[in-house]
Amino acid sequence: MAERTGGSRGRKGALDLRSLCTLMIEHGLLSEQQVRDVLVQESAQRQRLVHAMGKGAYGLRQRTTLLPSELLASFGLPIEAEKGAVLDEDRIAKMLAEESGHPYKKIDPLRLDMKLITSVLSRPYARRHSVLVLDLKGRNLAVAVADPFDVELLEGLRRNTGYNISPMVSAKKDIQRIITEMYGFRSSVRAAAQTMEAGVDLGNLEQLVQLKSVDDIEATDKHVVNAVEYMLHYAFDQRASDIHIEPKRDHSQLRVRIDGVMHNVTTLPRVVHNAVVSRIKMLSRLDIAEKRRPQDGRIKTGKQEAETELRVSTMPVAFGEKVVIRIFDPMVLMQDLADLGFFPQDYEIYEEFISRSNGMILVTGPTGSGKTTTLYSSLRTLASPEVNIVSIEDPIEMVVEEFNQVAVNPQIGITFASSLRTILRQDPDIIMVGEVRDAETAANAVQAALTGHLVFATLHTNDSASAVGRMLDLQVEPFLLSSTLVGIVAQRLLRLICQHCKKKTFLTPDQISLLKMKMPEDDQRRLPVYIGEGCPACRGTGYFGRTAVYEVLPVSNKIGKMINERQDSKEILKAARLDGMMTLREAAIKKLAQGTTTFEEVLRVTVE
Repeated sequence: MAERTGGSRGRKGALDLRSLCTLMIEHGLLSEQQVRDVLVQESAQRQRLVHAMGKGAYGLRQRTTLLPSELLASFGLPIEAEKGAVLDEDRIAKMLAEESGHPYKKIDPLRLDMKLITSVLSRPYARRHSVLVLDLKGRNLAVAVADPFDVELLEGLRRNTGYNISPMVSAKKDIQRIITEMYGFRSSVRAAAQTMEAGVDLGNLEQLVQLKSVDDIEATDKHVVNAVEYMLHYAFDQRASDIHIEPKRDHSQLRVRIDGVMHNVTTLPRVVHNAVVSRIKMLSRLDIAEKRRPQDGRIKTGKQEAETELRVSTMPVAFGEKVVIRIFDPMVLMQDLADLGFFPQDYEIYEEFISRSNGMILVTGPTGSGKTTTLYSSLRTLASPEVNIVSIEDPIEMVVEEFNQVAVNPQIGITFASSLRTILRQDPDIIMVGEVRDAETAANAVQAALTGHLVFATLHTNDSASAVGRMLDLQVEPFLLSSTLVGIVAQRLLRLICQHCKKKTFLTPDQISLLKMKMPEDDQRRLPVYIGEGCPACRGTGYFGRTAVYEVLPVSNKIGKMINERQDSKEILKAARLDGMMTLREAAIKKLAQGTTTFEEVLRVTVE
């Protein structure tokens, strides 16, 4: 490669657009005609991009140089040798890494040390030169750069930091996005900490605190406001479902949950914890002065063109107030029923359930198993101007205009049971009961189903058959339950194998045994399955996204008779399986065989 013209491992100085285009031709990524078109349009495209950069992300002006790789990627040119592929910054970065002999790095924000990044390089320097600190081991500093041929930048880094520089090549857009989020968050937290530490020592601020609550003053500080904004943007970008802010003895821990798994993000100075909590309380309309009792609230945020609901929960723990923010993305919470994870046979049965004009449908599973998504998606499917849908929830997960949603509030006498009694006088067609917790709620739900309404309700049981026993335990008469119950759906959430690093493998005999799969003794075939090896797209976990597995139990005449006879859940489950019902474990194994999930997920999520 050293003899290539226009750019190679032996070249000196940063790349220009013409040299970069020459490399694109040599690597077979662009044709000569595409390059000629790019060079003709260069001036006009450069002006458009410079104007756009002036606006910047998060309302900040981008003080950064327009790189040739960024300019070239903006054309969105197709790679003729690869059907459907487009030349973007990531692809250009991979080529530059290969050409320069430096490794390519797809940056994972969750694996970065925010304190290290912000302490080694200043934000203006990092932004201007599109450079990000990745890691420090001994005297070797790993950095991500967009142009590995910029020798002057690498020499400047070595001189300014005093470390040996190990460059890695990344897309400029990734570098700049992380600089904006991490430097913005850390600088806001640092400024807030300095303000509050100074405030502790000044007598006049102590007098001011006496006139107004400390939390109220802290929560209006602009640095804290910025820090919370950056935190929310970061969580949205990482596809987080929950944000945890946990007070410790000497600091505060920030964690996020992604695809059901917790990840550490960073620590905050102990002095800013109360201020961050107060700011979140103000946004969610909670009492900022109340620290002794748990509180629940909600925030509605604008995310690009969509609105995202946040549910906020505060709770006093050993070292202060812990805050958990649950993120409800409408694209996740309300989907087409066909996309939830039903197998065709179960999907047809469930569609038959919800097409009924009356009766009760129970959805069961532990917390976090996706019951809310199934219910909201079902109600959204049924919603129309011709029907009146009313839901009772504790709390309301997400506000949907098509539904009439009631929030449970026991302090003023609004319970599931009392709400159900009132709703029956509100001319409903479809009723959704967030959770059947007591005998009165169960009795009212059954009564609603008996009087011509379609009732959806949730229970916390391990499988579908156990829901029958749970309703009987809540003193529902067997003959009433058997005549109103249409069907029961049990569900769990399985992590999906990352499509970017999916690899074929085979189940071992021990794994087959653990799954209790019936195989002929003389059958020595190896059963193919898939795993995720781990890549930047999935942060090395091998998983990306989740899908549901369902156990759908229709209440047939035979099952209804067994309910009347108070037969236990094991007998009901056995009868349902003889009728063709697929259990949660069997559904998960089927997903495993289809290559959508892994053996480990099947064992983790289902119990046989």
